[in-house]
Amino acid sequence: MRIHVSFIDRVGITQEVLALLGGRNLNLDAVEMVPPNVYIDAPTLSAEVLEELRDALFKVRGVQAVTVVDILPGQRRRLQLDALLAAMADPVLAVDGEGRILLANPALIALCGGEPEGQRLAQLFDDEPLQRALLQQGFRLPLREVTLKGQALLVDAMPIAEAAPGGTGQAAGGLLTLYRPNRIGERLAALHHDHAEGFDALLGDSAPIRTLKSRAQRVASLDAPLLIHGETGTGKELVARACHALSARRSAPFLALNCAALPENLAESELFGYAPGAFTGAQRGGKPGLLELAHQGTVFLDEIGEMSPYLQAKLLRFLSDGTFRRVGGDREVKVNVRILSATHRDLERMVEAGAFREDLFYRLNVLNLEVPPLRERGQDILLLARHFMEQACTQIQRKPCRLAPGTHPALLGNRWPGNVRQLQNVIFRAAAICESSVVDIDDLDIAGTSVAQGQDGEVASLEQAVGDFERELLQRLYASYPSTRQLAGRLQTSHTAIAQRLRKYGIPGKS
Repeated sequence: MRIHVSFIDRVGITQEVLALLGGRNLNLDAVEMVPPNVYIDAPTLSAEVLEELRDALFKVRGVQAVTVVDILPGQRRRLQLDALLAAMADPVLAVDGEGRILLANPALIALCGGEPEGQRLAQLFDDEPLQRALLQQGFRLPLREVTLKGQALLVDAMPIAEAAPGGTGQAAGGLLTLYRPNRIGERLAALHHDHAEGFDALLGDSAPIRTLKSRAQRVASLDAPLLIHGETGTGKELVARACHALSARRSAPFLALNCAALPENLAESELFGYAPGAFTGAQRGGKPGLLELAHQGTVFLDEIGEMSPYLQAKLLRFLSDGTFRRVGGDREVKVNVRILSATHRDLERMVEAGAFREDLFYRLNVLNLEVPPLRERGQDILLLARHFMEQACTQIQRKPCRLAPGTHPALLGNRWPGNVRQLQNVIFRAAAICESSVVDIDDLDIAGTSVAQGQDGEVASLEQAVGDFERELLQRLYASYPSTRQLAGRLQTSHTAIAQRLRKYGIPGKS
């Protein structure tokens, strides 16, 4: 039976209470002092003895109440702590100020194959420098790699401070959490997670975009390398993320590397990681690369055409058997990762010129997608412009503004060499500098706005602007679609409407 005795706080009262229990030869499994309370766990205490004991306790000066409880506060906290530790999927252990293990959760015990309580950290990890560094730096260390039972893990340390006046104190020990590399990968992926899921992030309803989405949805679920081709700024990474989101790997990390943004040595260590002591300045304990961090997930290699011949060879070997070696390492690492890659370059011509490995090209090009340039997406341009305008106004915290109708011909007629990324930048600049709630043609910093302008630089009329734009568009597209039906299909309208406009503008070959 467990009882709770509450009393006024006076010197000696606890000893008097415990003396009454001891005098009745009761076995005490636990006694918890939380003045002005004492909690007692006495398994042999019966109801009859409790009644007699209650009378005796009330004769002690200051005792206010005696009640039966189902569990002691400390026991309740221990059960709650055990439940909390058991619910943690990652191995966790607490150590004292000398580096001895005080507590371990079931995940760590299972990993160790037994209870590690009482061991030194150096003994558990076979890493004396790790324990020394933790103690010297008060359990404040950046993530570093350790090995436990042959498994590479990342250790994250957090100090446990002694209570002290003002809330400061020396580290009394530390709490260590161990992560598999891909668990850190999940955190990194979460930081770059888009709010829109899958192909909802690809805005637009033009025929080229519908074709892209349809094909991409078919290849997304196929667990094979995918090569995405498209001009700079078309949104190749968005397509890759959408394919990952629809794949069986969607719950694992999606991590990206731009092959054009880093020199060869940095790109290699980012992708493959490096072993301890691989080079001067290397993080002690080594560092996993994106391939390890994304285990069971997806790695996206943007601008794969810029990858050096050396890295091409190393990537080819990984694609062949799923294994690689870290920079400076001699241990084979095997992971399960899907490779998605992208480029704006013509890889087939690069293969012919000897600038890209033919065997790697065929490994990467198992599945492929073509992302259309913005200039071929018709009314998607206006849809995207409105979306980016709303996004920009929110970002710079200004009142909502809109595009004037007079901007539409310029937006639709621009070649957009930088594609969606260029359009987004143009709209952002316009939202930032325009003082009015209506963004006009003069606020748009784009080339080609003179298409619909008169001699004095001013738009003569909306009708003229639209007409000039229609004429230029039809003249440009007619070379590739030399019939009313083909051109009507390309522009998603009736061939009768196209025939009328061809006659109106005197474009040759009209029918």
